[in-house]
Parts: sequence; C-alpha cells; structure tokens
Amino acid sequence: MTGAISTDRIEQLAKAFEADPHARVMQNAVTRTAIDAVALDHRAAVAAERSMSHQLDDWSATNQKMSGRCWMFAGLNLLRVGAAEELGLKEFEFSQSYLQFWDKLEKANFWLESVIETSDRDVDDRTVAHLLGSPTEDGGQWTMFVALVAKHGLVPKSVMPETQSSSETRQLNRNLGDVLRQAARDLRAAAASGESVDALRERKEGVLETVHRVLAIHLGTPPTSFDWQWRDKDKGFHRDGVLTPQEFAERYASLPLDDYVCLVHDPRPTSPVGRTFTVEHLGNVVGGPPVVYLNVDVATMKRIAVDSIVGGEPVWFGCDAGKMHDRDGGTWDAQLFDYDAVYGTTSDMTKSERLLHGATAMNHAMLFSGVDVVDGAPRRWRVENSWGTDKADKGFWTMTDGWFDEHVFETACRVDALPVELRDAIATPPIVLPAWDPMGALAQ
Repeated sequence: MTGAISTDRIEQLAKAFEADPHARVMQNAVTRTAIDAVALDHRAAVAAERSMSHQLDDWSATNQKMSGRCWMFAGLNLLRVGAAEELGLKEFEFSQSYLQFWDKLEKANFWLESVIETSDRDVDDRTVAHLLGSPTEDGGQWTMFVALVAKHGLVPKSVMPETQSSSETRQLNRNLGDVLRQAARDLRAAAASGESVDALRERKEGVLETVHRVLAIHLGTPPTSFDWQWRDKDKGFHRDGVLTPQEFAERYASLPLDDYVCLVHDPRPTSPVGRTFTVEHLGNVVGGPPVVYLNVDVATMKRIAVDSIVGGEPVWFGCDAGKMHDRDGGTWDAQLFDYDAVYGTTSDMTKSERLLHGATAMNHAMLFSGVDVVDGAPRRWRVENSWGTDKADKGFWTMTDGWFDEHVFETACRVDALPVELRDAIATPPIVLPAWDPMGALAQ
C-alpha cells in the first residue's frame, strides 16, 4: 500500500541501527538510565550559579501539591509580600482553597454560558469539541486571578485551609466534569427543541446549585465573614474584628491589580508586536475583565521585569516549564540537555515554529523574585516556584536568560511601566484568536 512501511524498509532501518556504534552505546545507556540523566550537559549543570545581584525573597516557597493552581499560587505569592509586611509577619499565606472554590464555580458558569452560546453548532464543531474537552480545568491566567480577587476578595489560609481535594484535584475534576458534560448534553438538547436562551439559563441555575454542592463537599464552605486576630513576629497582639473577604483583600492586598496589564511574547508572523489579543471563550468570571494580552518583543518584557525587581516588586510570569529543566537541581537552561547528541538529530525549531506546530505553550506560572544583572543586562533569574521546598534552593529555582528568551510567554506588569506607545496600544480593540489557540493555554 502506498505510504506504508515495507518489510524491506524495516530491515534497512534495523541494519542501519546495528551498524551505528553511537546508537548502540546510547541504547545501552538509555535502556538502563533515564534519558534526562544521560542527556544532561554536565557543564551547563555545574554552571548554574544561584547568586543574584538583586534578590527580594526572604520567605518560604509554597506548594500547590497535586493540583493545577500555579497561576493562583503565583498571584497570591505576589500579594502576600505586602500583606506579610503590613501584618508584621515573617511568613503569611492567603487561602488558595478559598479562591479555588470560587474559581471553579465561576468557571462552571462561564463554561455553561459558552455551551449555551454555541448550542446551535454541531457537537463535533471545533469550538464545541474544545469546550467539551476541558469543562473544569484547574489552570488559569493572570486576568482570571484579578477577576476572582475583585469579586470574591481574599481570606487568610487559616480561615479556609487546604483539604484533600484542594491539594489533589484529579477526582474532584473528574466528577465535576461528568456533571458539566451531562448538563451540556441537556442544554444542547433543550436548545435543539426550541427553548429560549432565558429558559436555558434557568436550567443552568439548577446545574450551578449542583456544582456549588460538589465544591462545598470537596473544599469546604467559603466564609462570608471571619474574626481576624493575630500575633506578629515580635509577639505583639492585633485584632481587626470581623471582616468580610472583600474587606480583608482591600486592607491587606495592597497592590493595585486593576493597574496591571498582561504582556505576551508571541513571535508568530500573524501576531504583530504592539497589538492586543484576546481568545474566544477564555475566562472564568462572567462580566469580569476580559483576558486581553499586549504582544511585545522579549527584550521589552525582560526590561520591564528587571525594573520591577530592582524597584522591589516581584513579577508574575507564565512559561513552558517542561522544557529543559532539571527538577532536582532546580534549573532551567536552554542548553541543559543535549538530546541531539543522544539521538543523532538536529533540533532547530524557533519559538514561533514551536507555537505554530503544537510543540509549546504556556503551562505553568510562577514569580520572579530576583535577577542577576551584569553591565545593565540580565543573565539569570531567581524564580519562586510552588512545588514545595524539597527541590532546588528550598523551592527557589534558577533560570538562565537564554531560557527566558525561548520559553517564557507572559508577564504581568503595571501599566505605567510600559513605554508610552505601548500604553496607547492597550486601548485598541483586541485581535480575537480562536478558543484552541496556544495563547489561550492555561497555566497549571
């Protein structure tokens, strides 16, 4: 059959492999040792110096455990710096499970609205298929974090602590996904029978009642108010009395989140620099701020991040964390593994080409908490991860500047940190990307 692998070709491939001594040595190594241990470039690994000319963190790293809440942890880690200072505490964490509860309820509502909006399309329509493929992901984006804080506020971790399901979300997501997909079936059937949008939304309210009940069973019931008192690091006692989550956020989340913009580095030819973008059906809070990106060159993104850190403020960012990383050593380096030397291949795809061909997308969000600047230019970055304290430098990783170029996609920065021409660009109508575009990937 045309295009099939013939028996003769299979024999040729086997003979070529047997005739290649390098391939046989690599086979001996990789069949007994993990490929990353074989491909690790020792020189790159030992060159991963951790010291930084500018380092902000003097706090402990957090742990998202077996959940996809990195974007939420990174946002809360950014806010907790000022909160700890205001409270006079060495260590402080906002409740991640509190925001997780509201994120999942809001996402369910947002998703059901998208199901209603697309109910006139075939079930195998690409957008509908995309929606049905991921009804209840943990992941998110910077703007989604801002929307949650603005609507639902914040509480200390002691007020709504972690549960088994907040830290290990697989079973919650599986069961909640079943509830939502069944609801999508029913909503689509009702729309096909001629029910109005208002009637479909009435049906949606019953689904949200179920979703709320499932979330409360797994995560606990979020407080509407709580009695807040604490002892500071010098043993001084303080009492604020009864606060709502919104009041607590207003008092202790001091950064003006509304004054931030999300920057992306999208080097695809179809994504002009200096233009804003949005992605269809991307978000969590209906009526909240839309997810809008401003595309900039990577040099601009790095310059703004450096200025923020030097000025004393960490930076939220999103990247493809799975590329060229040593989890035990806590290093990201674009030259860390020489897979080509092991396989006898040549890897030459650019960042743009990897985006176009499905080889990369943002999948993790963290916090830049330091940078090493030499002659005015960054050469490595210190990263507060949310993978616990048993790896890297007690949970803080080191990233080379070359890795930033290749694998960092997003940062959040204050609008007034932008050059004037880019500030003007924020107000322009965004280019709308389809729901499945890689720029719509969620950090997990």
